[in-house]
Parts: sequence; structure tokens; C-alpha cells
Amino acid sequence: MGQDDLVGVGLDLEPQTLINAYSSGLFPMRLRGRRGPLGWWSPDPRGVLPLDGLRVSRSLRAATRRFTLTVDTDFDAVVAGCADRRRPGGWIGPDIQVAYRRLFDLGVAHSIEVRDPASAALVGGLYGVAVGGMFAGESMFHRSRDASKVAVVELVRILTSDEVTGRLLDVQWTTPHLRSLGAVDVQRPRYLAALSAALELSPPPPFRSRTT
Repeated sequence: MGQDDLVGVGLDLEPQTLINAYSSGLFPMRLRGRRGPLGWWSPDPRGVLPLDGLRVSRSLRAATRRFTLTVDTDFDAVVAGCADRRRPGGWIGPDIQVAYRRLFDLGVAHSIEVRDPASAALVGGLYGVAVGGMFAGESMFHRSRDASKVAVVELVRILTSDEVTGRLLDVQWTTPHLRSLGAVDVQRPRYLAALSAALELSPPPPFRSRTT
């Protein structure tokens, strides 16, 4: 995180506040863990995963066949997995979970669930926010190897399923995990231009059915 990535502190987690923030290129994350003040971030550079640049290794392709995938069937469990206190650097507290559940109820937040097909146990997933043709990935987790990567592969498939071009997959900051999948850094002006264009587009079908 650079010193210019934090652009504001305060406000609230009301649904419209969050929607306006994402539409402006901002997202919330608390400072100093779950009990710190609410910060609003606009990283420069910004991590994005180009939808035509997803890297799927041979082992990851094989992993996609080991799991069962669903969309928006267990949002609370996915967020709880991401909020697990045993995870290093965890900052997702109860208020964040409630706020994004409210967005889910409005059809704005979405989850992808990755399950073990034998036991149906949740072994990974991700959640994020869809506004127009922009999807902002908030967090992901895994309990089985490659489960979170499989969730990303499914997310890209969803975002490209109807061949609409110009959608944007925002991953906030790049990490080695995300770079291995093809995530890149872009400067803030380029990100904001891509965001503006993406907001004019429709969500992909699996997300559109809950927002129209």
C-alpha cells in the first residue's frame, strides 16, 4: 500500500455510500484491523485482471474439474470464510459482513462458492460487488488447494459468458497469487477511464437476474 492509496477516513457503510464509492473508484477497508477507523482506498497503481489475460495453468485447469461451483447460494458462508480470524491480516468484522449482506440483498454483491463434490463442504470462494459491467473482488479464501483460484476462473467465465466487451475485474492490489492468474497493475487515470466505460455496461447474466 502506498501513502497515496488512502484517500479518506470516516463515513458509513450504508448501501448507497458503498455503491457510490465503487462507482467512483473507491472501496472501504479498516485501518489497524477490525476495530480501526474506516478508510477509503484508491490504489495507484490499481490491480486489475484483464478478462482476456487470465492464465490457467495445466494444474489449475485440472483443479477446476475437482470442485462443484455455485453462484449466490451461500453468500454469508463465503464472507465468513474470508473473515476467519485465523487468517493473517484479517480486517473483516461483523459490521462489514452486515454491510455486504445488505448489498447482496439488493442484488449488488455476489459470491462464488467452491465445494467438495463428495461432502458438499464449502472449501473456498470469493465475494465482491457488481456495478454495471464492473466487478470489484473484495476477498477470497480457500480451505483446499487451488479452490480460490478456481473461483476466480469461474468469475472470469461469468464476466465473459455473453461476449460483452469492456467489463472490468478490479482486484484492488496485485499479489503473487493474483499475478499468477494474470493480474496487472494500471495507473489510476487508466483505471478510472476503464471504470467509467464499464459502468455503462450491463452485468453478466448470472448477476443481472438479481439486479433487474
